[in-house]
Amino acid sequence: MTKHQKRLSVPKSWPVERKTETFTVKADAGPHGEDGVPLVVLLRDVLGYVDSRKEARYALSEDSILINGDAINDEQRPIGMFDIVAFPERGEYYRVFPDEGGRLALTEIDEDAAQSRLGKITGKQQVSGGDTQLTLHDGTNVIVDDDYSPKDSIVIDNDDKSVVAHFPYEEGALVTAVRGNHGGKVGEIDAIDVTPGSGSNSVGVSTDDGGFETVEEYVVVIDENFTGDDSSSSDANGGTVSAGDDDE
Repeated sequence: MTKHQKRLSVPKSWPVERKTETFTVKADAGPHGEDGVPLVVLLRDVLGYVDSRKEARYALSEDSILINGDAINDEQRPIGMFDIVAFPERGEYYRVFPDEGGRLALTEIDEDAAQSRLGKITGKQQVSGGDTQLTLHDGTNVIVDDDYSPKDSIVIDNDDKSVVAHFPYEEGALVTAVRGNHGGKVGEIDAIDVTPGSGSNSVGVSTDDGGFETVEEYVVVIDENFTGDDSSSSDANGGTVSAGDDDE
């Protein structure tokens, strides 16, 4: 199986330039499905901390890079929306956040904020023993005691995987758009319009510059301080740079 991915066919969320080179690194199987960006792409093309996959492997072998609190040794491990990328030795902590157009970017956060991560609930079921299991947007399964609903968001502690915060999906909730033409925008839900049948429900979101409408699959409920911006209705900006060469 090839270890490469053609740049022109990568998901729109990937923070890579599509016309500078033919190929980029292919993500391994793991969280976030096909939207997951290989860790080496963030290290090389976004942060510029390594120049090649060989350098990325060496950095990972030192256990100096943590994803959601865990040391990672696979440079192709998929990284996606709301993951926490930490460099404890450098004192640098980042949250993966949708930028303009839904392209993934890194938003710098403080060490306390890096101890937990946000997840959108995409599924809920009863498992053996009567426990409730939630499935999050990245495929993570979490056993919980309290009652939560699909489309709500929860914050998971990176250490013990407990739920430390809950944000219901409802009118008045603060959300960010993660896909579509309004990706990266932040605002409050004005209205949730239920579509009869199997069609997607639509959501009206108000922002400082007016507002927008999108399907509810494209929005995620967040905390009012989640983007690190004092405004509760603004664009969520992260740091992205042009993609570099695909050295082996």
